[in-house]
Amino acid sequence: VQLVESGGGMVQPGGSLVLSCTSSGFAFDEFPMAWVRQAPGKGPEWVSGISYNGDTTYYSDAVKGRFTISRDNAKNTLYLQMNALKPADTALYYCARLKWQLSRTYYGRSAPLEGVNFDSRGHGTQVTVSS
Repeated sequence: VQLVESGGGMVQPGGSLVLSCTSSGFAFDEFPMAWVRQAPGKGPEWVSGISYNGDTTYYSDAVKGRFTISRDNAKNTLYLQMNALKPADTALYYCARLKWQLSRTYYGRSAPLEGVNFDSRGHGTQVTVSS
């Protein structure tokens, strides 16, 4: 299993970025996926999740209305469109292969834990929002 993120960078507040996560080594279209972020000195937090076929999505309250998750199963790629970025969005963003389709309740009550609710992740891409 390999997950490789790209698209991060430095952007001013209010700007936009599109993150991509290219997968290989497994049947991408059979797994729900998620974006996770971790800011310096903080634990990982769910950003967004998507079902295996893209029909169901989840967004944390912090990003709802600003970020959009999508996937292209034909290209084995996961995306995160990030608009209206804020300094609070500064973090390392990584994609994660979920072990099962998480419910909204689960996302809201549980932290991302490798080996528990996801089993593979990429190295991540840094997003820095600063003026």
